Amino acid sequence: MSSEKLLSIALQSAKKAGVEVSSYYKKGNYTAEIKDDNSPVTSADIAANDIIMDELSRLTPDIPIISEEVGALALAQRSKWSRYWLLDPIDGTGEFIAGSGDFAVNIALVENGWPTIGVIHAPDHHLTYYAQTHLGAFKEDNVASHKIQVAQYDGKRRIKVAISRRQEISLMGQYLNEDFDYDRVALGSCSLKNCLIAEGGADCYLRVGPTGEWDTGASHCIIEQAGGSIIDSEFNPLTYNQRETLMQPDFLTLGNPQIPWQKIIKPHRTTRKNIFE
Repeated sequence: MSSEKLLSIALQSAKKAGVEVSSYYKKGNYTAEIKDDNSPVTSADIAANDIIMDELSRLTPDIPIISEEVGALALAQRSKWSRYWLLDPIDGTGEFIAGSGDFAVNIALVENGWPTIGVIHAPDHHLTYYAQTHLGAFKEDNVASHKIQVAQYDGKRRIKVAISRRQEISLMGQYLNEDFDYDRVALGSCSLKNCLIAEGGADCYLRVGPTGEWDTGASHCIIEQAGGSIIDSEFNPLTYNQRETLMQPDFLTLGNPQIPWQKIIKPHRTTRKNIFE
């Protein structure tokens, strides 16, 4: 099956799940509980997960699936996979519950340890972001789809930092060089903040705290195809399906590579060679 067809399937599946999520969201007829990792999950998350799992299993039965709401096999089994789907049925469940609209359905295709397709569908905003390796990154609204790129940088303007509405700003102090001034842009979902950077609305995002590979997979492809990058707190590339755990370390999403990130962002520690060396 061609990469273009796989992208089409991912888009179709995300939008179908988005219709169901919107129904729960608008009617408010969902239940919510706290999982063992202290993160929220709702009946809308489970419904979206079931729809996507059913669609992908039916249309691509030879491609295994990892979803936040299902878990994963042991590394010894999944390390043999050359490709797999990586899902976050609702990224931004807290925002879904709060009623901000800043939540999205995330689907990524990971091939040989790297996301090659990414789809992020934000049903309440009527927006879909998607990307495919060698194709570029795109933003689709109710009118049309257009290619997106990280913001230009002339060496003079202030840097825009995307921040979470639900994370203490002080936590970012361990990474930001105090000698620089920043404009802050607040948004909910982790993946939507990454998409904001991909389309040039912000320059960087610092995620401090627990996330899973499903939180970054889809937006990782989108930000890279838009000209940016995602790295861990030691300035090394994120990895996929390389460890027993699927949890990610603190990470940084960076826009235009012409911005002097090595002067603006300080690594948490430098035990390994980083991309700025």
